[in-house]
Amino acid sequence: WQLGSDPEIQVPNLVSNHLTSGLLHYIKTSGRYMSGVNLFEKLRMRDPEVASLLARVYMMGDEEVKAVKLLHDVIEELPMDYSLLDCQAEFCNRKGRSDMALDIAKRSVIAAPSEFGTWARLAEIYVGMEEWDLALLTLNSCPMFTYQDKDAPRLPEPARISLPLAPETMCDEIDDAGATPEVDTVHPTLRRLAAGNYKGTFHKAYVLLTEITKKIGWDQLLRIRSQVFVMEEEYRNEKQHAPGGSRNASTVALRGRETPQPNGHGEPLEEDHRDSEDMIQSEADSEVTDLQANGEPSAASSHLDPDVSKPTHTITVRSGDETPQPQPPDNDPSHQQYTQFQHKRLCERWLDNLFMVLYEDLRIYTIWRTEASQYRQQQLAYKKSAEEWEILGELAERLHHPEEAVEAWQSCLSMRFSPKAMRGVLDLYERKNDGRNQLGALIRLVAWQYRWYSEFSPDLLYIMRRLIEEEGAVKVRSIIQATSLPQHILDLTHQYAALCAAFRSSGSDDDVVDIVTDGDVLLDLGGLAGVQKEVSLRVSGRVISLASPVLRDKLYHATGASKNEYPRRLSVKDEDGDAMLLICNIIHLRNDKLPPRLPAEMLYNLAILSEKLQCGIAVSRATSPWFDRLFNAPAQVYVDMCRLIEATILLDEPIFFARFTARWIMNEPLDGKFAVAPTTHVRMKTLSLQLQQRRQSHIQALRADLDLLVDCCSLAFAKPAEHYIDYAPGMLPDPDDQGRTGSICRVDEGAATLYLGGLRDEKIWPATVWPPTLGEIVEAIK
Repeated sequence: WQLGSDPEIQVPNLVSNHLTSGLLHYIKTSGRYMSGVNLFEKLRMRDPEVASLLARVYMMGDEEVKAVKLLHDVIEELPMDYSLLDCQAEFCNRKGRSDMALDIAKRSVIAAPSEFGTWARLAEIYVGMEEWDLALLTLNSCPMFTYQDKDAPRLPEPARISLPLAPETMCDEIDDAGATPEVDTVHPTLRRLAAGNYKGTFHKAYVLLTEITKKIGWDQLLRIRSQVFVMEEEYRNEKQHAPGGSRNASTVALRGRETPQPNGHGEPLEEDHRDSEDMIQSEADSEVTDLQANGEPSAASSHLDPDVSKPTHTITVRSGDETPQPQPPDNDPSHQQYTQFQHKRLCERWLDNLFMVLYEDLRIYTIWRTEASQYRQQQLAYKKSAEEWEILGELAERLHHPEEAVEAWQSCLSMRFSPKAMRGVLDLYERKNDGRNQLGALIRLVAWQYRWYSEFSPDLLYIMRRLIEEEGAVKVRSIIQATSLPQHILDLTHQYAALCAAFRSSGSDDDVVDIVTDGDVLLDLGGLAGVQKEVSLRVSGRVISLASPVLRDKLYHATGASKNEYPRRLSVKDEDGDAMLLICNIIHLRNDKLPPRLPAEMLYNLAILSEKLQCGIAVSRATSPWFDRLFNAPAQVYVDMCRLIEATILLDEPIFFARFTARWIMNEPLDGKFAVAPTTHVRMKTLSLQLQQRRQSHIQALRADLDLLVDCCSLAFAKPAEHYIDYAPGMLPDPDDQGRTGSICRVDEGAATLYLGGLRDEKIWPATVWPPTLGEIVEAIK
């Protein structure tokens, strides 16, 4: 453990180091809480300090009663262990008992005054209690550490770079091969936002500051700032009269106020408020100080001189007396005559810099929302580059505006794929408990990880494990399989589900899927979502009997032990498991469990099983949206037209049968045949012959029409001839009432040659140059 710890830890110890952080992260990701409990229980026998790690594992595993009892027992033995106190304060604060957490956090600060985490916890509790002035004083007292990045050897500059694309990661939606760099399209003010580069203690301090701003607003934050910190003009005025004193802000934060004020909202002096706003405005106009490479704010000049010393308490001396009189005790209200200046604290330079960075973030955010609102009122498109939308999304997230952040990220994703934006959208789906969209975003992020040779992501595995715990492994695999993405992309996500099964995570070993919670029949399947594992569906025997005569006969003519079981079991292991799950969801009216789209192969399997079980009438009520999406699918999405036509017949969809057969005739190659499986019903073989005959008749009619188009050239090639318009050569027209005849027209070989050449160039004539499909020929003629 002496090798180091997280950047927020000042001094590594037995329970705060890289090893314990890695163990806790592993336990959280894999969900193996009992393994963590067994490990730390053994270590606690030798080192009682390990109890803080054990308590955290208990809380992760939803064993909060055990965690509270453990903390109580061990704190009685080690009353000044700051890790135990911090864990207890975090638990109380999370449960909404800030009053209990406050005293514990103060003890934790006394036990470890040089640790950032204890001070940050105390500031967080003050924020929850709406003690804004004490929260700022506590934040100002936090010990800040320089961020130490991971040690990594510097590699030489590569002579050339080759990043081949693996076949299993090819997906048009996330392919960035054609993306163009947008360095020049990002506004300079967005690139200069410094808050996104904060790391370590400075990042956490900025998060606390933005939480305060979110709750009380920028103007109120400035008022409280002027109450607790010395302003520049205020210090100069006080310095001209007499030196003053100030108590230590750390002591103030621990002891609280001497003069109670309602939540720190006491009205400041008017001149102090004006000086504070003038100072903020003058500093905001200047450029925000850049960060150093290690994530720490650079030592920019503060609004106070660097050589300012902390004022000391005033000592009153009587006129003509050489010895000072003893000062009355502080707890005597009648003698407390401190000015407001004497109760203030000098603001640390790093916190002063955070205020300026926060001001710049708020300024850019306000400009963005104002412009967006104006464009929306004028019904104009508000255009930004994809990278600008990414930066704006991060900005809104830093300022705790999740809806605006998702709006920016979705605008970015509409232009090109961005893993950062997709991760932000995934967090929104997680907060809304939208499992289906969560999986959609997760599949794309997994494919992106594999695209850049990262075969495993602990964060994505944790999200997958949480989904499996909430929804069940069978349902998650079914939703993944029903997604309209290439199968090799779905297989990458199935590997994460297999990892959860290997870790034996909760929900990954379920073998019963409840279609109806009080169902009286279990349908035993051979597998689901491509996983060969026996799974049972709990269904209603009455519903499946009404929907399928075949299942009714199997159910009520069962013999042996299965006849007397409850729930009764019915083996359908030879049938397609995914199709059976869809049928059960449809006939039990579970419309919210049906996928919005279905691949052609799965829809075909559903139709085959519906025909076999004689439940096509009950199933066909839900299939029209799936057929419609496949009919309107983009051209690059492959659809097996023969299977779809067969499915429309089996599911009794006459409208889509007409649409798909017409598309097959027009879009299939002229030399192609309607492919039918050897086991297909005899009527499908008859349909195949009829469709090919229909296409052949179309071709013959087209040939006849083309003969008419070129027939006019036969006489021109035979001999030049003069004839009257609308009359054959050699035929004289009838004169009109005034004795006039029509105009004479001459047909020659040159014009006919040009005419036939044009037909040939458009691939209309002769038939040897026809396009491969009938539809292309018709479009060429049009």
